[in-house]
Amino acid sequence: MADKALLNSGPLVIFDCDGVLVDSEPLSVRVLVEALNRHGIDMAEEEAYQRFLGRSLATMRQVMDEEYDFHTGPEFLETLRLDLYDLFKTDLRPIDGIAETLDALALLNLPRCVASSSQPERIRLSLSITGILDKLEPHIFSASMVKNGKPAPDLFLYAAEQMGVTPANCIVIEDSPAGIEAAQRAGMTVFAFTGGSHACVPGYRERIDELSPDLIFDAMPDLLHLVKNHMEGRGGASSQRAV
Repeated sequence: MADKALLNSGPLVIFDCDGVLVDSEPLSVRVLVEALNRHGIDMAEEEAYQRFLGRSLATMRQVMDEEYDFHTGPEFLETLRLDLYDLFKTDLRPIDGIAETLDALALLNLPRCVASSSQPERIRLSLSITGILDKLEPHIFSASMVKNGKPAPDLFLYAAEQMGVTPANCIVIEDSPAGIEAAQRAGMTVFAFTGGSHACVPGYRERIDELSPDLIFDAMPDLLHLVKNHMEGRGGASSQRAV
């Protein structure tokens, strides 16, 4: 559990990983769609975003099994993992400004952690490739650690508990509708980040708007002053835009 003195200094900032810390969503969707197409499943990238953005591997497997009668066995999953990791090693990039933003939050003595639907191995690989792993270790939490993935609140509640912070004193940074809903159900403040490459997918921004997060922003360097405003009680009305 995290150091209590550190955690008493301000709100816990909980980062999703894919689409918030690293610009991985287009790569992940590309690899998944190509793998499904090779097995005769005709799914466009737009549909994959709508169905799977922000959701766990277990959820993807359940959807494919129940709605497509396609069992994603060990061989399929291993090929998917290897193809994705190979692409990450050549093409994965951090979200613009995230390293500087994490450093600035650290200077304010604000606790930070990661709560992602991805597997722990994938989270750490992503953060290592993009050079920000050391800024977030060891506080990395995965949906594999809880019973129910996003949009259930389990993962965010688990992360807050492990960090020794009440849900009301957490700010979640999320890019996906499932993640935003999970944070809301956990009783946490949620800032929707729409600065990833997948923000141009048709219908994406409309789905974010419909969920009415506490704030929507699309430039990661803005996060520092948005957190400061929230701490000072000047965050403003719900669903505010910082863009």
